[in-house]
Amino acid sequence: MSADPAPEAGGAPLLIACALGIERFALRGAGPGAAAGPVTVLRTGMGPQAAERAVGRALTGRSGEPGEPAVCGVPRTAVIATGFCAGLAPGMHPGDIVVADETRDPAGRTVCTGTRILADALSRPLSGGLRWRVHIGPVVGSDHVVRGAERAALHSTGAIAVDMESAATLRTAVSHGVRPVAAVRVVVDAPEHELVRIGTLRGGISAFRVLRTVLPAFFHWHRSSLLPGGELDGHASPPDHPGRDVSL
Repeated sequence: MSADPAPEAGGAPLLIACALGIERFALRGAGPGAAAGPVTVLRTGMGPQAAERAVGRALTGRSGEPGEPAVCGVPRTAVIATGFCAGLAPGMHPGDIVVADETRDPAGRTVCTGTRILADALSRPLSGGLRWRVHIGPVVGSDHVVRGAERAALHSTGAIAVDMESAATLRTAVSHGVRPVAAVRVVVDAPEHELVRIGTLRGGISAFRVLRTVLPAFFHWHRSSLLPGGELDGHASPPDHPGRDVSL
């Protein structure tokens, strides 16, 4: 695994977990922003087992690799799983944002916190009036790339997106103590827009550009979780948050 700590502030830590180097590069390129505490962007590696190992080591303060420092090791650390995903619902487009209200995999389900806060923050207009299309719903975990008929079968269960790490990341996070957890993914391909390889087609470029803009919303969610006496709302409705498609 690989981690990049941001400058420390005064609040509780925030751990942002992604699988791929290109995802971490997008997040680092977005700048530090107004973080409420120490921020670590952790590259876990691909797949649920890699995510479990990397997040578990980070949250227990153990070094993940020889010579690598501990990442967090603080019980109050909030965790967000992010990166790219495959959209499952017809009408989704590359560059759409998915905010999970829960993550699912064969090991169970994890209810996310602050879904409404994240969706509101991510759907706000950016400079120039751009506004992303945001979907809210269950995100399912898989140990392989999902395509075609399997994608339709997963959508029939109510899931709106699939990726390989979010469910394992959040399940591991809550197994190490009560903490705010969330999953935010950017659609890199969808039923009508399947990609052969991330970054080779227009959809991959669109998803990368959107991922570069999400950190301010993550920091807003994190600050909200630290409010005295405040509880983040774990669910949101309606299933599609207002937004519109943006051509990148």
